[in-house]
Amino acid sequence: MTATSPFSTTLRERSRAAHSGSEHAGFMADLMRGQGTREDYVALVAQHWFIYEALEAAAETFASDPIAAPFITPKLTRLPALEADLEYLLGPDWRQRISPVPTTGRYVARIREVQGARWAGGFVAHHYTRYLGDLSGGQFIGKIMSRQFELGTNGIGFYVFDEIADPTAFKDVYREQLDAAPWDAAEAERVIAEVLDAYQLNTDLFVDLAAAKAAAA
Repeated sequence: MTATSPFSTTLRERSRAAHSGSEHAGFMADLMRGQGTREDYVALVAQHWFIYEALEAAAETFASDPIAAPFITPKLTRLPALEADLEYLLGPDWRQRISPVPTTGRYVARIREVQGARWAGGFVAHHYTRYLGDLSGGQFIGKIMSRQFELGTNGIGFYVFDEIADPTAFKDVYREQLDAAPWDAAEAERVIAEVLDAYQLNTDLFVDLAAAKAAAA
């Protein structure tokens, strides 16, 4: 990080390759190209539920933390939408029909570890990785899944942020909050490293989903 570069810019530049690698992982690339199945999409939604259950439980822990609190808003909350999506896609017994793949288990464990350590920077790293992605490429993904599997507005609620009228403006404010965080150089590096780890977990998740699909074939 240079003296003239805002933290949000440094973070985006340092994580660009990891972000791109996650987006283009085989399982997700197949879904986006129309080579995946409805079952593939449902499997992805299920893994998101486990991740966001952990992330949004952590948000409750950090709600009064002076560093993390500015990033936390109910406008971003995804768990109710995910649960509605799973009920539509799998039925009322959806909880009994889903289970985490190994990477999801590691992902959830890491979020809980950060939560238990009360490490605000680590929480913000995971918050940033998930929600800013949801507000960016996630909007495109939702439209493609809706069209591909003829879902209409059902089963894609995870990608719909009704309370955020202007995602671009919201992300700009979020980046201003990142720049205002009182991290010294060492802590900023720790946060960047955690973001990179989070992107790797996302990439590994797609690898696990592909392996699970292959094993079931």
